[in-house]
Formats: sequence, structure tokens, C-alpha cells
Amino acid sequence: MPTINIKRDVLFKALNKTYTDDEFSQLCFEFGLELDEVTSEKQMISKEQGKEQSSGASEEIIYRIDVPANRYDLLCLEGLVSGLLVFLKKIEPPKFKLAQVPDTSLQILRVTSATQAIRPVAVAAILRNVSLTPDSYASFIDLQDKLHQNVCRKRTLVAIGTHDLDTVQGPFVYDALPPKDIKFIPLNQQKEYDGLELMDLYSTHAQLKQYLPIIKDSKVFPVIKDSNGIVLSLPPIINSHHSRISLKTKNIFIECTATDKTKAKIVLDTLVCMFSQYCDKKFVVEPVRVETITPDGSELETYPVLAYRKEKIVVKSVNKYVGVHESADSIATLLSRMCLKSKQTDDNHVEVEVPPTRHDIIHACDIYEDVAIAYGYNNIVRKMPSISTVSHQYPLNKLSDQIRGEIAECGFTEGLTFSLCSRDDLATKLQKKIEDIPAVHVSNPKTLEFQVARTTLLPGLLKTLVANKKMPLPLKLFEVSDVVLKDASTEVGARNERHLCAVYCNKTPGFEIIHGLLDRVMQLLEVPRDKEKGYYITSSDDVTYFPQRCAQILYRGKVIGLMGILHPNVLSNFELTMPCSVFEINIEPFV
Repeated sequence: MPTINIKRDVLFKALNKTYTDDEFSQLCFEFGLELDEVTSEKQMISKEQGKEQSSGASEEIIYRIDVPANRYDLLCLEGLVSGLLVFLKKIEPPKFKLAQVPDTSLQILRVTSATQAIRPVAVAAILRNVSLTPDSYASFIDLQDKLHQNVCRKRTLVAIGTHDLDTVQGPFVYDALPPKDIKFIPLNQQKEYDGLELMDLYSTHAQLKQYLPIIKDSKVFPVIKDSNGIVLSLPPIINSHHSRISLKTKNIFIECTATDKTKAKIVLDTLVCMFSQYCDKKFVVEPVRVETITPDGSELETYPVLAYRKEKIVVKSVNKYVGVHESADSIATLLSRMCLKSKQTDDNHVEVEVPPTRHDIIHACDIYEDVAIAYGYNNIVRKMPSISTVSHQYPLNKLSDQIRGEIAECGFTEGLTFSLCSRDDLATKLQKKIEDIPAVHVSNPKTLEFQVARTTLLPGLLKTLVANKKMPLPLKLFEVSDVVLKDASTEVGARNERHLCAVYCNKTPGFEIIHGLLDRVMQLLEVPRDKEKGYYITSSDDVTYFPQRCAQILYRGKVIGLMGILHPNVLSNFELTMPCSVFEINIEPFV
């Protein structure tokens, strides 16, 4: 869940009421949020960087509030205040409108066909006659950052640019050019750089360096220019210093470049809806005409859409899913408190108007959830289920627990490692190629440590050994957990498989210890050593293990795992200096 930092005094001033910390925490809970922490800027910096860096920081109280990841409208002070005031029935939900501008007066953003090679989508809008304060300006910048980290997926899907419209001249052009042909003074810099020089300039920048790989290896970089050739931005990296916005800015030109049009429209709608309240004409947004040129022709569209849509829900279904007994009129009132203006159409139906700020409303269940929030989860009466059932433990979990207890009694310590790991841990360090492993890859990994779902428990246990090298020898670890394997025959293209892995680390390999533990496990499972009906081992070769010190483990003629002494290169890759013996088996056939 995203966390927003709101100055308490600014928040209370906007709400026109003062709360105690407990009272505001309760209000957040009732609204479906959570007050995570009451702190200050000085305390936050002190935690992150130390006391010395926090000496000049403010002592003003800050509320850290957890917001649901799909509630983009609550990621800033403006949206939070509006939502709470509507929830408290102090104001009506705002009505967002497009300004009535003659077609000949509309600003135009032309998208060239060259952008198809890198970021083909662009949308735009204008906020006219804006009055910003230091707090609202900071909120405007912070919302952009929150959206970049959330729905924009660190600018890979959408990148936002905001510009002082009075410093540039339309129509605007969104193009893709060779890096050497793009020259401008980037935000907060003094000299002009071209595209390649900017890559070097920001390669060590604390925030911007993470966005460079999005376009760095491309033959062309995206760029937005005005009619005079002045560069407005190099998305998704940096805006131009020339068109920067400030407290004096009156007309703001907002552009979003993207690889996903739906996400771009969500981001643009959210930005203009939140900050159109600072325009002279509140909640009125000036549209921009976007002309997209493609190999098949050109398309003309006007943004933002600010679309309102109507949904009809069945009262009986709401009551059934939420567990209440409310009338159609009561449900309409509850939904209106959640910024979903509603009215009763008959005794069993409610018509719901979904505003452009509520892109999280996708299905009727999302509307039911808002009914439950407005009604109050604590107000829903608990009741016994209408049917009785007899519960029992899932057989595979029961077997896993039994095995854990027995192996622990053999002197092994249980580990619990992450289900995700890096490609290097899963393949390179084990002397294998990632292409040969049926691994499920994470499309947008947060860190290099979590790139793929593990297909073996071994890397996690070896990293645990590394973290405990100072402990006295021998080190004996085991884990009973799931791995994830690609499987085209399943509905989702992958399946879980429960594995048991044990590692013995000492001055000598201790293969006999691991072999003995395997025999003990099989004895407990009442599996005989028999090629037909039981288990047996046979020599095998695997690049992860020392040559001629590896064996396949078979059960009823099928391979269920491997055991052996790890190859010295594998130990070196994991920064281990002592030999290790390992076995890993699939325990699902024994259920």
C-alpha cells in the first residue's frame, strides 16, 4: 500500500476541524484507510540518515497514512480532503467538466510516427488561471511522484511532464529523435546537454538514474517541443528548465507520454481532477487535441476524457455479499458518501454514477466494497454460517509439518527463505543457464534480488549459510516449502510443488550425513528401498554437483530429486569456503 505524508495542521485546516490523533485514526479506519504513524520531518530524516542530517529539519507534525494501491484519488492532500468531506456529508462530490473552447482555439499536440519505436502514446490537458500556494505546489509535485511509483510503474508505462504554458508556444510536437539531435537545458541545470550527455549526467543521480534504462539503449529518444523548437521535456527522464512551473505559474500544460493508453488516461484524469480546484473556474479543465500520426494514417482525439459512467446494481446482491439488510435508498446514501453519487431507481435497484476520479471501480464487487466501508465493517453483525462443516488440515500441509518435526529432531535447523530470487542465484551461481530452467519471471521486479520465482530451495539455504558463517560448525539446515515451475497445462501457466531440501556444511562434505537423513525420511514415510515399490538412488551428472558425487533419487521409477556434494565453483559463487552436501526432493508423491 502506498503511504502519503500529510502535514497535520494543513490537513486539519482543509477539513475545517481539529482531531486528536486517536480520533483521526478512527476516521481513517472508517473511511478504509490507516493512520500508520504520527511523526515529523525531523524524526523521518533522523531515522533514514542520522541525527546530524536532521538538524535543520522541521518539527511540524506529519501524518503517514496508508492508502489502498488502487485509490489514486487519495494519493494527495486535495483528494484525501475531498473524499473525507464527502464521507462526512459536509460537501457534495465535485462535478468535473471540460472547458468549452472553440475548436480553432484548442491547443494541439502532434504525435509523430517516429514515436512508435519507443513510447507511442501521448495525452495532454491544461489547467487555466491556477493559484498555487507553497503547500499546494508541493502537493502537486508529490502526487506526480506517487503516481510515477504506483500506476506508472516507475515511469515505464507513463511519464508525466508539467510546464508553464506561458513560457512556450503551441502547437506542440511529440517526436523521437537521435540522442545527439536533442539539446536543451534540463531542469535545475545551467548548461545545455544533448541526449547522450544527459545519460552520463544522471547516471549517478539518486532518483533519476533508475529511469535511464527505459530509453538509454534506444536509437531514438522521445522529446516534446513547442512550435519554436524549444524542448519541453525528454520523457521519461527530465523536463526542461525553460518551461518549469513555479508558484507564479498561472497556466499549466500537462503532458503524459506512455506505452499504455489506458494508464495514461487514468494518470491525466487523476492529476487534473485533483488540482482543477485551484483554477479560477473550479473543477473545469481545458482539453487538448492530440493528433497521432501512424503508418496507417492519423487519429484525432481530445483529452482529458473526464468520463462519467452509470452502473446499476441489485440491492439483493449488495445485501447478500456485504451481509446487511439495507433498503435501496439507504444503499444509495452510503455510496454517495464514497463519492459515488447514487439514486434509487426502484425497490431493488440503485443507479451509481462513477466519476473520473474512481478508476478503481471496475466491477460490481468494487461498488459492494464501498457500501461495506460506508456502512462500517464493525457495524456488520456477526452470525454463524447457515451450514456446518468439519475442517481438517490439507494433507500436503499435514505431511510437511510432520516432516519438519522429525528432521528438526535429527539436529537440523529449519530455514524459511524468500519465494523469489535473482536470476544469478537460480542459474549462474549454480552453473546453469536461465533459459534451461522452467522458471516464472517477474515482469517488473522491484529489486535485482526478486526477479524470478524459485524452482529449487537450494539458493535460499546457501545464502542462509553465508549469513551464518560465523556460527560453529557443522551447519545443518533444511526447508520444506513450495517452488514454482512453468507448466503450460495449468490454467495460469505455472504450478507449485512442495520440496524438501537439506544442507550439511562442515570441514568435510559429510555426504553420509545427508544420505542418512534421506534414509531416515523415507523410513518415516514407510517407503522401502525397492526399485519397484519404493525408492532408490542412481549415479547422475549435474553441473551444480561435484563430478561423480551426484545421484538421482527415484521413487517408483520416477525421479523426485537429487543428492550430492556441491561443486567448488558453486560454493565459491555463493562465497562459501566449506564443502557442502545437499539433497532436495519433491514430497508430493508421498501424500
